[in-house]
Amino acid sequence: MDDFRSKAGKKAATVAIVANCFLTLFNIGIGILSGSYALVSEGAHTLSDVTTSIIAYIGFKIGQRPADEEHPIGHGRAEAIGGLIIVLFLAMVAYEIMQGAFERLVNPSLITMPSAIAAIMAVFGIIINLVVSEYIINIGKEIHSPAIIADGKHQKTDIFSSVAVLLSVIVSNMGYPILDPIIGFVIGILILKTAYEVGKENLDHIMGKVPSKEFVNRIRNVANNTPRAQEAHNIKVDYLGSYATVSLHIKVDGNMSLEESHKITHLVENNILNEIPEVKYVMVHACPIGLEYNHSQEIDER
Repeated sequence: MDDFRSKAGKKAATVAIVANCFLTLFNIGIGILSGSYALVSEGAHTLSDVTTSIIAYIGFKIGQRPADEEHPIGHGRAEAIGGLIIVLFLAMVAYEIMQGAFERLVNPSLITMPSAIAAIMAVFGIIINLVVSEYIINIGKEIHSPAIIADGKHQKTDIFSSVAVLLSVIVSNMGYPILDPIIGFVIGILILKTAYEVGKENLDHIMGKVPSKEFVNRIRNVANNTPRAQEAHNIKVDYLGSYATVSLHIKVDGNMSLEESHKITHLVENNILNEIPEVKYVMVHACPIGLEYNHSQEIDER
């Protein structure tokens, strides 16, 4: 499984970097030749995509490292940290694009009329970004990598940017060249929106937000379907990038021996690890059936 994740992550990063290098060269080159600031802005955006794809892959590789003495539950949070670094790059690129657009809006003499070739490049950008972003996001979901998914979502914003560039070229040539820097400004706002979404998602990973009720129910069902284990409860999940650690309580017959209850808890742990690939570590505590016990702790107010 780890070997498959490593190969898939490398493939996603390679596709993203190659595609964005191609788009960067052509967007900036054709943007300058055609006089389209919006297309040059999009080229700057795709240039940042190259950097963020590299960051995403580095975070992914670090997150793949096995546990050690200093990191007993692994290095999974490196992927979420990589996602936050991507957010910083997005914010910087958005600022530069919006600043350039603002300068043209307050000084219209800087605006040039974009030629039709800019529209052709925008259409190519839409097609390439649609295919590449879907490919990267699907790989990220398949291997449960927040860094790769964040990079794919970043790539997907380029679709809207390319559509906006296409519209700016068409409308500018209809006699409204002011639209070109306006679209450049809108592209900056779209990048900021993506930065917010990616940042929120990765902060949730770092803060240990429960992924979903469905995920918790999967854990509960596996535990309850284990022979002689009942009423799984007090389930806690901590997500670390592409994998999770879990702790839970189960109820067992209070008359059974310590050795028997020990075997059941380990059976529950093994079943969860085998049936839910995202879980890499499980700790199960056994409670006697019928014995009232206060599970509340200082860090858990439920």
